[in-house]
Amino acid sequence: MSQISAQDVKRLRETTGVGMMDCKRALEEAGGDFDAAIEILRKKGQKVAAKRADREATEGVVATATTPDRKAGALVEVNSETDFVARNEEFTTFAQRIADLVLAERPADMDALRALPLDGRTVGDAVTDMTGKIGEKIDVRRFAIIEADGDGEVVDYVHPGAKLGVLVEMAGSGDLQAVGRDVAMQAAAMNPVAATRDEVPEEVKAKELEIGREAARNEGKPEQILDKIAQGKLERYFKDNVLVEQPFVKDASVSVKQMLEQAGAEVRRFVRFALGD
Repeated sequence: MSQISAQDVKRLRETTGVGMMDCKRALEEAGGDFDAAIEILRKKGQKVAAKRADREATEGVVATATTPDRKAGALVEVNSETDFVARNEEFTTFAQRIADLVLAERPADMDALRALPLDGRTVGDAVTDMTGKIGEKIDVRRFAIIEADGDGEVVDYVHPGAKLGVLVEMAGSGDLQAVGRDVAMQAAAMNPVAATRDEVPEEVKAKELEIGREAARNEGKPEQILDKIAQGKLERYFKDNVLVEQPFVKDASVSVKQMLEQAGAEVRRFVRFALGD
């Protein structure tokens, strides 16, 4: 058997990120062949991934990326099993690389993302490799892309701790990045269901109206005024859950819509990822 030097083990560890003893065993199994040892470790990673496939990966991070001209942005959620791993620099760097890749390649869906090349392998294989290195289930759960129309700009925001991220498309005059950051922070904090009331699904509106009618009926209100009461409750729902109608978190005396009018800006759309939602 070839002699395995400490330098060989160190080099393999630096290349793969796998523990020293695992690297030493892989080199011994490969008879000192460096590339064969990498394949052995990858196969070990695949076994680890299969073994942990049924585990819950509910921790992780949210990462964003935007083009230099702010005309497009990407948002991704990458999961791990524990918060300890989620705070690991190698894991957070991996998540950021996935966000950068999504922005660069604009995949159509998760299958297309998993098939994209990353360091000479596919993203799917890279996830398996990370599972083998870290020893926990790793999963790229979802992604979103916003491409701004016309004069629009994309603003990204990641809340401290990287468990919550937002992309917003803004348009108008003034400092759209500054105003957009306020809007993104609003969306992060208040979790609106839509940017405007027109975007609230009809089935949601119908459900809220029915809830309002039933609540009024249970309170003994006359049948002839139930619709009016329900409509009032729907208006309250819009104020609580529609982004532009919510009280502005930095100044509750104005709505987000009023703040935007004062700034000469408008919000066209947003995407919000909260870890595990």
